[in-house]
Amino acid sequence: MDPVLTCNQEAIGEVELQPPPHAPSGATIMVPGSKSYTNRALLLAAMAEGTTVLRNILRSDDSAWCLDVLTRLSVKFTIDPADPTTLVVEGTAGHFTSASLYMGAAGTIARFLPGLLAVNGVRGAAAAWTLDGSRRLRERPIAPLVEAWRQLGAHIRYVGPEGMLPIEVLSLTGGIRGGEVTMSGAVSSQFISGLLLAAPYAREGVTICLSDSIVQLAYVEMTIDLMRRFGVHVEVSDTFDRFHVAPGQRYLAQDIQLESDASTCGYFLAYAAVTGGHIHLAGLDPATKQPDIGLLSILERMGCRVECSEGADEGIDLWGPQTLKGGFTVSLRELSDQTLTIAALAPFADGPITITGVEHIRQHECDRIRAMCESLTRLGIEVDEYPDGLKIVPSRPQPAVLDTYDDHRMAMSLALVGAKVGGIRLRDPGCVAKTCPDYWERMQQLGLIVRRLA
Repeated sequence: MDPVLTCNQEAIGEVELQPPPHAPSGATIMVPGSKSYTNRALLLAAMAEGTTVLRNILRSDDSAWCLDVLTRLSVKFTIDPADPTTLVVEGTAGHFTSASLYMGAAGTIARFLPGLLAVNGVRGAAAAWTLDGSRRLRERPIAPLVEAWRQLGAHIRYVGPEGMLPIEVLSLTGGIRGGEVTMSGAVSSQFISGLLLAAPYAREGVTICLSDSIVQLAYVEMTIDLMRRFGVHVEVSDTFDRFHVAPGQRYLAQDIQLESDASTCGYFLAYAAVTGGHIHLAGLDPATKQPDIGLLSILERMGCRVECSEGADEGIDLWGPQTLKGGFTVSLRELSDQTLTIAALAPFADGPITITGVEHIRQHECDRIRAMCESLTRLGIEVDEYPDGLKIVPSRPQPAVLDTYDDHRMAMSLALVGAKVGGIRLRDPGCVAKTCPDYWERMQQLGLIVRRLA
């Protein structure tokens, strides 16, 4: 990968964590752009007609892989030397050159890109691409998306095992037919987004009918919102089980300020909660469509005080309690990325916490339910594992050496345990670069003692 595209995260073998000497008191955190918005916006800017300016993009491993893929597709872009979070992208009007593409561990690219490539032939040029990724990305399911695109006329075949990456996408003259397809929304919302993003370029348009409910509906709403900002309208039924994209629409270049990442904000909010401190998150709209903003209500349930402000002083203030409250069951189906965050706080609550509705996170960067249960058990915490979640019983964690499972959210969540228990050691902490390369520096600024080991 070109060095200009990387996030330049220092390689670290392990870190040892010690609790802060005192809780944060009014520290201000400005979190970078949303991963979900960044990768969607990059791909739409590449598809658009004209030159797009994207502001507050996330500089992380995932966005770096997206930029690397776009480079191989002959998309031209420039990074503002004065502000590396501002990117100028020259749109291709939906025409990409043939290439072999490696996507690292970026699941969004793996789900969003095949359709955008398949419709490439709308401009009359045939092309072919091979898409591959990391070992874990190869294990993550893609069959429902591939089958849906095949039904709509796309030419996609598996290069290796059926149902998994790598795949080959062919774009034939005239693009794809389009039409109506029925699929499940329960496995991944990214499958629906992957169909929607490319749908405007199908000859007949695309209608998506769902056979069940959508897991994490808010991410589909984010996709539709960003498509609208780039000039494409999606018709949605009142029950969100039918989507129609009329043919002939095209993405048009925009100047867009991307929101801060609510998922990453969650770790800093949780840090204040578990230490009984106070932080101010700047630049995050409390009314954001990002589902992880729902963490605020759960933290309030755990005894935190939250104040939100809008306008020029837009941001969120959170004060942690002396003791976190537990004794409840919560479904995190719509904000499942915060499962590990709540699980890391739960040992310090005054009652058990049960998390349900998140069976789909077993298919993420790792089996997150199993990985967190294993980690908490190593720390001496009583935990029960369920097919769709886990139950954590409050106890006094003991120091241990823990794996991060090459999963950024495991590493960032387990750091919260280290904010209360000295001697926690995490292997491969650099995996946080997937979404927050400077996570450890930010946590040190909040007082967490982070000792880097070879």
